[in-house]
Amino acid sequence: MIILDNVTIAYGQGHRRLVAARDVTLAVPEGAAVGLVGESGSGKSTVLRAIAGLIPYSDGHITLAGKSVGKRRTTAEKRMVQMVFQDPYGSLHPNQTVDQILAMPIAIHRLDKGEARIAKALSEVGLGREHRYRYPHQLSGGQRQRVAIARALILEPSILLLDEPTSALDVSVQAEILNLLARLRREHGLTMLMVSHDLAVIAHLCDTIGVMSRGLLLETTTADAMASGEVVHEYTRQLLRSNAGFDRSSVSAGDLDISAA
Repeated sequence: MIILDNVTIAYGQGHRRLVAARDVTLAVPEGAAVGLVGESGSGKSTVLRAIAGLIPYSDGHITLAGKSVGKRRTTAEKRMVQMVFQDPYGSLHPNQTVDQILAMPIAIHRLDKGEARIAKALSEVGLGREHRYRYPHQLSGGQRQRVAIARALILEPSILLLDEPTSALDVSVQAEILNLLARLRREHGLTMLMVSHDLAVIAHLCDTIGVMSRGLLLETTTADAMASGEVVHEYTRQLLRSNAGFDRSSVSAGDLDISAA
């Protein structure tokens, strides 16, 4: 569903040119959940933004659903790929109600049955009618992130890009949001690419994990291999040591209720 073929992303020109990601090659099968880990500045979020079409890439090719995409995206391509950002408060307009926030993409893409789409999206993320006309500051962090997920889902995308979607949340709420994302992936057949610096969070949702540092994708492995320390690159071993006690079950919420929280 997502193929990156030697993708390079750079800012500026000449002596001011900064390469944020270099020759990144990655394949994400349809319906899979793949994670990218690495320290801040490693290029993870830059790769996500290039896939979403928010920033251009300099070299290489990006293929989505079997079609090569360029710097300009069609309306259908934009609708197919949606993104959930790190800060649920900063990514929502503070002066718009939840209803207005969810109505905006419907209006932009000229979709019908707006009322039904909004009600369905809220229900799918565990929010009720009582949340529909509230402002972001009247919601908890977890509720705000649910609204951000609902906004992404309302366009019925095939690909969901997740940029550290739980890092701004309390640990207990992190588990609820991760369980929600796992359920939505199953129910909608979504393909997910998620970035995080937290191995336990990534491993809870993703089976395949790519390790990035200084703009390079150093290796691609599995969550089980990471948990057992069976990795190739020395940087990955350092990352594991920095996440001492890494255990994918540490964020498992089991039978946690995913109602609004």
